[in-house]
Amino acid sequence: MTRILIIEDEQDLAGLVEYNLRAAGFETESANTGAGGLARARANPPDLLLLDLMLPDIAGGEVLRMLKQAPELRKTSVIIVSAKGQESDRVQGLELGADDYVVKPFSVRELLLRVKAVLRRGDADEGPAQVLAAGDILLDTSRHQVRVKNEEVILTALEFRLLRTLLERSDRVQTREVLLSDVWGIQAEIHTRTVDTHIKRLREKLGPAGDIIETVRGVGYKLSPP
Repeated sequence: MTRILIIEDEQDLAGLVEYNLRAAGFETESANTGAGGLARARANPPDLLLLDLMLPDIAGGEVLRMLKQAPELRKTSVIIVSAKGQESDRVQGLELGADDYVVKPFSVRELLLRVKAVLRRGDADEGPAQVLAAGDILLDTSRHQVRVKNEEVILTALEFRLLRTLLERSDRVQTREVLLSDVWGIQAEIHTRTVDTHIKRLREKLGPAGDIIETVRGVGYKLSPP
């Protein structure tokens, strides 16, 4: 059963979300602090995490940063659920590595649709086993593993999905809007530097091997194998 962890300090809201997620067939757990949520996530990694940004102990953005740095949680998807609804807030959340951003107040139906959409993208990542290679980069979808010169490189679920998409579309230019739609599953009504931020992090993690990801000025990105 798909496990969802809710990190939310508003007890009534957390209870409402838990009730509806369970009614939809999910297994749920909740924590009302950032530290408590991190401990539960590390002890039993969830498939998806719903994260509030305004927590009483640790800022939600910092919680997300720590989650993305934990190797055991690299496959956990994250949806930020927050009352901070400015475009800058949403951009920052996506740049930190969130898979989606839901603004409070929200309808339970909308939240369930967003949850299912993010989980479907995760299922697509688990599709038919493939080994994709370019230069010194080797990506194994069945193991959810990336190696550069036979050394494992730890990527987040989003970074893995982004690299896989570029490898699958090798030598074809991908616009930022296409990447936002196909990798993040969102339509680009917000500023597209989210893609640029993730490409930069991906290149840094891949080291010199990441140079095969080319910037096509004014358009987007292209992976050009040597």
